[in-house]
Amino acid sequence: MGIFGVIYNPSNSIEEALSWEVSKAGTLSFSPREEPVFTVQEIEDPYSPEDPDILKLVSFESSGENVQALLRIPDNAFSVPGIVLLPGAGVSKEGEQGLAVELSKMGYATLTLDQRNKGAINVDRDLELFRAGLEPVEYLMVYDVLKAADVLSVQPEIDPERLAVLGESNGGRFAIIACALEPSLKGVMGISTSGYGTEGVDPASVADSEAYRFYRSIDPDTYLSALPPSRLVMFHSFNDTVVPHDLALRTFDLAEEPKAMYNTTEETHGFTASMRSDLEKELAQILS
Repeated sequence: MGIFGVIYNPSNSIEEALSWEVSKAGTLSFSPREEPVFTVQEIEDPYSPEDPDILKLVSFESSGENVQALLRIPDNAFSVPGIVLLPGAGVSKEGEQGLAVELSKMGYATLTLDQRNKGAINVDRDLELFRAGLEPVEYLMVYDVLKAADVLSVQPEIDPERLAVLGESNGGRFAIIACALEPSLKGVMGISTSGYGTEGVDPASVADSEAYRFYRSIDPDTYLSALPPSRLVMFHSFNDTVVPHDLALRTFDLAEEPKAMYNTTEETHGFTASMRSDLEKELAQILS
């Protein structure tokens, strides 16, 4: 039956009991989500003041916490596609606005999250929580992405039928898992990201089956078969300074169609200008 947990916070304006489960194969799932609860406030745009974008500060409830996000909407937008944007570890929603601005110029609205711990993870602590039947923070981070998609879908400027998720580095890992768990998302784009390689471990050789099941549950590679018909697109530099290219290629090779991968040569990690044209092309295909 797997591990089962419940989180309840009576301070929520909607009393949401969050249940989660991990199968014997290591696949995470959640109970059906309640309607999103959020606030929206239009603010000045100090990140790209020369552009006519509309910028809003969004606060939404997820698992008993208030998650902060920035909603960037192209000027005069009506029924535009929306993208949940996940920064890499250590990067705030404000620090991700450079890419959000580029996406706006392509005609896409973005909801950029402040992820818990700013996207950083503590795998050992999460394993302790898992063993105790308590919810690992990484599961909460996945759930935040799903709730963000719910919030984005009900904004008046957004076409709820044209949503995708994009993540950089560690954000790309959460993006892949969330897209596999949410069929309404048309695609996922991962920049400078990869899985952890648990697909290559023989379960029969594992001494600690519970630890193996947990590691499987946080590995994007575990969820690749559940992505179709959503499209997976990966962008990676041959000379990435953080996530080696061969790890990204391993994840891509495991994925099923539809998929695409684009490679660059810069010695850097994350989005680069050389990725822009291919990103624009892929977004047009996914969110047309």
